[in-house]
Amino acid sequence: MAAKPKLLVVEDDAVARGNLQHILERGGNYQVTSAASGAEALELAARQTFDLVLTDLRMEKIDGMRVLEEVKRLNPATEVIMLTAFASVDSAIEAMKLGAFHYIAKPYKIEEVRAQVAHALEKVRLRKELADLKRDIQARDGVGSIVGNHPRIQALIRTVAQVAPTDCNVLLVGETGTGKELFARALHHASQRAEKRFVAFNCGAFVEELLVSELFGHERGAFTGALATKAGLFEAADGGTVFLDEIGDMPLSMQVKLLRVIQEKVVTRVGSTEAIPVDVRIVAATNQDLKQLVEAGAFRSDLYYRLNVVCLELPALREHRDDIPLLAHHFLEKHSQRQNKPFSGISKQMMAALLRHDFPGNVRELENLIERAVTLGAGEELQASDLPDDIRQKAAGGGDEPEDGRLLTLEERERLYIKRVLAQTGDNKTRAAEILGIDRVSLWRKIKRFSLEE
Repeated sequence: MAAKPKLLVVEDDAVARGNLQHILERGGNYQVTSAASGAEALELAARQTFDLVLTDLRMEKIDGMRVLEEVKRLNPATEVIMLTAFASVDSAIEAMKLGAFHYIAKPYKIEEVRAQVAHALEKVRLRKELADLKRDIQARDGVGSIVGNHPRIQALIRTVAQVAPTDCNVLLVGETGTGKELFARALHHASQRAEKRFVAFNCGAFVEELLVSELFGHERGAFTGALATKAGLFEAADGGTVFLDEIGDMPLSMQVKLLRVIQEKVVTRVGSTEAIPVDVRIVAATNQDLKQLVEAGAFRSDLYYRLNVVCLELPALREHRDDIPLLAHHFLEKHSQRQNKPFSGISKQMMAALLRHDFPGNVRELENLIERAVTLGAGEELQASDLPDDIRQKAAGGGDEPEDGRLLTLEERERLYIKRVLAQTGDNKTRAAEILGIDRVSLWRKIKRFSLEE
C-alpha cells in the first residue's frame, strides 16, 4: 500500500491553522502536520521530508518567503503553496521565482485549496516516477547489465557495485571482446556521475596530433583545418566519466598530458594557454601488460599507478564457459527484439556447437554469432545451420587443431580467427574490424604481425 503524501501546514493563527488542517485531513488521503510559526516549520522540515508545504506569507520573525527558501534548500522536490490575506503582484512574482508551486489569496475557497493541493501532489508523484524510472535504467545499464553466474563474474559484479559510488580511477584488464566497455558503463551508471555524460575514446584509433585535438580540443586557427573552436572530450564529459580504451597505445607525450588532467584537473586546448577546469572520472582499459610496458619504458609508471587505483581483471570466455548458455540466450532475446524475430530458443545442436567453440573473440564473438544466427535464421529456434561452416565443422569433430594433436597457442588461435573473419568478409577490413570489435588501425597491426597481408 502506497504511503500517504506528507503535508505541512504553517500558520500563526490558531483558528486558521486548525481549519486548514481539518480540511486537508478530511477523507484520510493525507498525513498532515502543522506548525504555529516559521521557526517551528523549519525545525520540522530539517527532521523529515514533506511532499507539500502550505505556508502563510506574513508571520513574525520568519515569514513565508523564508520558509519557502529554506524548504527548497533542504529538499528541492518539496512543493510549496503560499497563502496570504495581503496578496500583491510583487509578492506573487517573488514567490514564484523562489520556486513556489502556487499562490492563493485569503479568504480562499475550500475547493480551490483542495484542487491546488491535488495538482501539486500530482507533480510530486510524476517527479518520483521519473526518478524511479531513471534509477531502473541506471540499474539496467549498471551492474544489472553484466550477465554471468560464474564465481569470477559474480565477484567482479560485487566489486563494481562497491567501487562505483567512489570516485577513484579504475583500470580494466582483459582480452579483446571480454566486455571492458560494458564494465566501464556499469561503473558510470552505478556512480554518482550517472546523470552526466559517459564518453568512450579509443586511444589506438588516432595518430598523436588528432589524439591531442580530440581529447583536449583546439582553438580556431590552431592548425590547418581548425576552422572553429572545438571543446575536447574531457570538457564534453565534465562531471561524468571518460573511458579510455587501449590506453597502452597512448604515446608517451600524450601520457604526460593525461597525467596533468588527473593531477591538476585542468585541460588546455591546442593553440591556447588557458587552463580549463574539468571534473571527470577516468576508467582506462587495456589488453596489454602495462607492467611490462612500464619496464620497457613505453608507459609512464606514475600514470600507471594513477590509473591503477582499482584493477578489474576480466576473464576470457573460455575461463567461464558455463556462462555461454546464459549469455547466448541473453543475446538471443536482445537481437530478437531488435529485429522483431521472436525465436523461442536455441536448439541443442547449436548450443553444443557453441560450447565446443574456443571463442578467441570472447563475449563479443558470441554476440556476433547470435546476431548473425538471428539475422539468417527462420522457424522457432536457432539451429546449428545458422552458424558459420567452420564452427559447425569443429563441433562435428573437425577444426583447426594440428594433425599431431598439439593444442594451439592463444596467439595461433587469434591468427586463425582473424584469418577466418577476413575470409568470411571477403577481405573487407572495415567489416572485419567491426566483427572483431577493434578499430582498423589495430586490425592492420595484427594483419602485419601475423603476416596475413595476402
